[in-house]
Amino acid sequence: MIQFAVDVLGVRDIIVCGHYGCSGVRAALLKEQIGLADNWLRHVTDVQNRHCEELKSLADDTARLNRLCELNVAQQVANVCDTTILRDAWKRGQNVAVHGWIYSLDDGLLRNLNVSQGVSRGVGRAV
Repeated sequence: MIQFAVDVLGVRDIIVCGHYGCSGVRAALLKEQIGLADNWLRHVTDVQNRHCEELKSLADDTARLNRLCELNVAQQVANVCDTTILRDAWKRGQNVAVHGWIYSLDDGLLRNLNVSQGVSRGVGRAV
């Protein structure tokens, strides 16, 4: 899907959006096994392991969960940027950026995590 969007449609912005309180991220944080989805959650566990000291320093499980949700979005932005799809687009000089946002179920606000990579002329700025 990203390949079609970038190569055929010429999108200028890709958004990776997570949400606070994610039950999958919570399962990874608490080392709960939930079945087949555990295969996808391994990547969240990797993010958790890379940032374990930061996460341990936070006051409570809710703060740790919310931060891990943010860190996971940031890592997924990096992962998308590391695909041949994006690398090839940038080599061609294509104006495309990848952004990381997070949604709060509590207040309904969408927050920019300021982890954008690439160039996005569609929104009038280089990121």
